[in-house]
Amino acid sequence: MDLLSGLTRSALAAGLAALLLPSPAAAAPDPADAARVFAEAQALCERDDGALWGTSLCGPILLVDYTDRAVVSNVADKEGRLVAAGSVFTGTLPESVIIANTPTEWAGVRWTQLLWPLPTEANKRQVLIAHELFHRVQPQLGLTRNEIGNQHLDSLEGRYLLQLEWRALARALKAPTPALRQAAMSDAMLFRHERYRLFPQAATEEGLLEINEGVPEYTGVQVGLRDPAARIAHAEYDLSAFVQAPSFVRSFAYATGPAYGLLLDEADPAWRGKLGSGQRLDQLLSLALRLPDPDPSTLKTRAAQYDDDGALRAAEEARDRHKRQQAAELKARLVDGAVLVIPLKKTNRQFNPQTLIPLGELGMVYPTLRLTGEWGALEVESGGALLTGAQATVSAQGVEPSGIQGAGWRLELKPGWSVRAGARAGDLIVVQAPQDAAGKP
Repeated sequence: MDLLSGLTRSALAAGLAALLLPSPAAAAPDPADAARVFAEAQALCERDDGALWGTSLCGPILLVDYTDRAVVSNVADKEGRLVAAGSVFTGTLPESVIIANTPTEWAGVRWTQLLWPLPTEANKRQVLIAHELFHRVQPQLGLTRNEIGNQHLDSLEGRYLLQLEWRALARALKAPTPALRQAAMSDAMLFRHERYRLFPQAATEEGLLEINEGVPEYTGVQVGLRDPAARIAHAEYDLSAFVQAPSFVRSFAYATGPAYGLLLDEADPAWRGKLGSGQRLDQLLSLALRLPDPDPSTLKTRAAQYDDDGALRAAEEARDRHKRQQAAELKARLVDGAVLVIPLKKTNRQFNPQTLIPLGELGMVYPTLRLTGEWGALEVESGGALLTGAQATVSAQGVEPSGIQGAGWRLELKPGWSVRAGARAGDLIVVQAPQDAAGKP
């Protein structure tokens, strides 16, 4: 599922102009413009006609303006919250619903939610639409996984080996002969297997995300683009565009998914029916091509073929030094310093997955975030929030007396919830007031 704050993946798909929220000046979706998008989506899924996954991708769509939550849909909802406006329906998405490019359950309907405006370039817009249409039906295909970890992809070696793999996959996609293509794919497997050797959990963690997001992005390319050459070009684009993402922890699968999927289409056209076996995309490709086990002794020589001047390695070493300093500063602010603690029970998150900063066993830092739960809502615009499995923390430094606003964040509490003193001096915690026998605070 794409839990995106603002444009994120679609911004990258539109040219990586900026990983920013839509401009406040952007106009809300006009019904006529929305109708054209709906017609485009209908044409894409009708052209596929269920051929790729055995089911139609057509379905309810919500176009949502981030600035005022205005929505335009292609069908009526089941609770009468939308109003007919010609061939479309209009309304406003309530604050309780996360805004994102993601499947959305609202008003009795499971929607494909798309942020407005969509990319203006046709190919990128159609890939995005098809990607998100697939997400809506993904659970019924048994192709959703519980994502975990991938923090190794923010390490020096993890990032370096991943980018070598991307370069090898790009070479395979444009190889002029089968022999050169197979050689490049063997190199990609070598770099991936070295990553798995260094980080034993990586094979499992990467495999889960490649099903959750790599397969939808492959579907976006396969269904969104009719011309085989355009599909290859877009897969190559993804492999280069995502190099610019601030973090690979969650973004990497958008790059690898189309490349492995298109290579598998050629090597084993029946591969999509084998995803239920639990095999990863790289395993399916290795089996289809009968690739030999990678030889670790060739790693240095093969890496030089993709980083001949050492510039990539040098850039990653410089980045690693900066990240270590940044992690120390975040730990001082969000772990060692005074913090506000918020429970992560029954919560939803709206965030930019390209910017996440792992802090190892301490959790994941979300530089910006909207977090909602039974206690209310937290808006983090700067300074970051640290999330673990059970709680979120933001810096309590300089918090106003009410305890609901600090440097870069604002807290909105529901009735019955309040901010109290925490376990350490200076800490605060969001708690629910005790209730009487009648269930009242």
